[in-house]
Amino acid sequence: MIEQTLNNVFGYSEFRAGQRAVIEALVEGRSAAAIFPTGSGKSLCYQLPALHLPHLTLVVSPLLALMQDQLDFLARLGIAAASIDSRQSREEASAVMDGVRRGEIRILMISVERLKNERFRAFLRQLPVSLLVVDEAHCLSEWGHNFRPDYLKLPDYQREFAIPQALLLTATATPRVIADMRESFAIESRDVTLTGFYRANLNLLVQPVAAEQRARALRDWLRPRLAGDAPQPSIVYVTLQKRAEQLAAYLDKAGILARAYHAGLKNDARDALQRAFMNGEVNCIVATIAFGMGIDKADIRNVVHVDLPKSIENYSQEIGRAGRDGQPADCLMLGGRDTLAALENFVYGDTPERDGIQRVLRTIREAAPRGQWELTLNALSQHSNIRPLPLKTLLVQLELRGVIAPRYAYFAEYRFQYLIEPEALTARFTGERGDFVAALVAASPRAKTWCTLDLEALARLGAERGLDVSRMRVIRALEYFNDQGLIALESKQMTEVYAIRQPDLDVQALADDLHGYFQSKERAEIDRLEAMLALFESETCLSRRLAQYFGDTCFGDTDAPQRCGHCSVCRGQVARLPAGESLPALDSQRVGPLCAPLIARLDEAGDAPPPSADLLTRFLTGLATPLLTRLKARQLKGYAALEAWPYAEVRKAVANHLD
Repeated sequence: MIEQTLNNVFGYSEFRAGQRAVIEALVEGRSAAAIFPTGSGKSLCYQLPALHLPHLTLVVSPLLALMQDQLDFLARLGIAAASIDSRQSREEASAVMDGVRRGEIRILMISVERLKNERFRAFLRQLPVSLLVVDEAHCLSEWGHNFRPDYLKLPDYQREFAIPQALLLTATATPRVIADMRESFAIESRDVTLTGFYRANLNLLVQPVAAEQRARALRDWLRPRLAGDAPQPSIVYVTLQKRAEQLAAYLDKAGILARAYHAGLKNDARDALQRAFMNGEVNCIVATIAFGMGIDKADIRNVVHVDLPKSIENYSQEIGRAGRDGQPADCLMLGGRDTLAALENFVYGDTPERDGIQRVLRTIREAAPRGQWELTLNALSQHSNIRPLPLKTLLVQLELRGVIAPRYAYFAEYRFQYLIEPEALTARFTGERGDFVAALVAASPRAKTWCTLDLEALARLGAERGLDVSRMRVIRALEYFNDQGLIALESKQMTEVYAIRQPDLDVQALADDLHGYFQSKERAEIDRLEAMLALFESETCLSRRLAQYFGDTCFGDTDAPQRCGHCSVCRGQVARLPAGESLPALDSQRVGPLCAPLIARLDEAGDAPPPSADLLTRFLTGLATPLLTRLKARQLKGYAALEAWPYAEVRKAVANHLD
């Protein structure tokens, strides 16, 4: 049965390694996990079963680019699939939802954030769903790279929407991360399929080059590969957007057609550049890690890291984009330790200060008499001076410690404009339903074009007239009006509501505990950077070391030989990464004048916290925080003045200054 679908629909005569085991588990009614290297056919593991399962397959994916690439592929095969995403108009999203309701769309792709949308959740509760697919499933684990707190809620969503099966997909998961994935979704060990991380066609090369010589070394290495009638598609990875622009311009001037790609470009420009690369119009992209997710180009021959990658997992993903056609490809690491401080600073910048954690805990305690706590993430981020991502992590940790429990999320504001006259809208309904619609119209005053729903006024009208005006009924009614083309609906200000389980919490003790947790995560991330340096300076086979990091031997015999014969170590070239330029030592006398402008602005602000060592260090190293953004600290002299120095060194000098 599945072989017939494989051949007739997908045009393949046989399965790739690991695919059959995963697909058979799903078709037989079990949940499964597939840990396959990049480009090894993970997507087929849900695409094929979706055609045999009775109801919708719901795919949670972290990036629009990943969704679009897979949707284009499915469209070419005639498989009905769609996404709901932020780029769509309301009309486009409504059309997709209608197709799902009618059963015409078998696969629906969304971001994890979509599941926090009250309106989408109401829609999903009305549907039978056969399979929940979690792409980039390593994001579930706090010990995986790219940890996303919202992913921790996916097992609860599976239960809430009564989805009987789950499929977890990732290219990069260590044994500890795999254990987290299995436990979260109750997947049996026999249904975890790991095919190994060794790829015999990838030449892993580490070539130590001093920072000032790296651009020239890259130019000389790429030139013969991009010359002639058959230039080799190549990706060059750097850490910073500015660096991508500079290096692309340098290569272009040297006669190598290269273009910069990063998150700072407008969507249209990024899409056009990606198409040009896919079509072979541009064969060299200099990019931050924003480029590559969703790229399914089989003939990429070269992947170069001019700066250090963020982790071994990132490195593995990025080199995994090369040589998907099975032909030899070169993966060159030119970077040295000169960019290590920047990578470390990204880690330190995400650790909340104890004062910020205390502010969050105090708001919970103050809300305790009401029995629940309502928050909008941006407002709480500003209040606590904690970046949104670590703030989400903090909220999840409070859930895990039993301090709060999620109740629901809703949009604080709904507004709409009539596409027919309100009297005509009301006249379409009779009896109690007509009275309900009349009350809804009466509780939605119009200002020129837009009407804003006043839920408190509606509640009063409902009580007076004996009507059911529950929030869920109101939202479903608005959705129905929108879908029928009677109104155009907008919603904003996502508000999350939590029940408070520990109203008398000890703010100080819990803040110390949580601050310690974040410091342990910080240490783990720094350790990951050190593990990456150890890989590149390894005296044993790089291919073998990489496979061992991902625990191939924990799941049976690894395909990685003791010596691959095609990495730089096996070729007799053990690397020693060059250090960056030597920087003068810092002391309190040097940092004091640099801190003065921010301290003065903090005094002027009045409501700002006192200057802490971490706040001043983030200012000096150019790490934005909600408070620094609000104070427009970028305009001050001293901002990012010490961005080349390690965070820990700057913090030590700042702490001595404050003492």
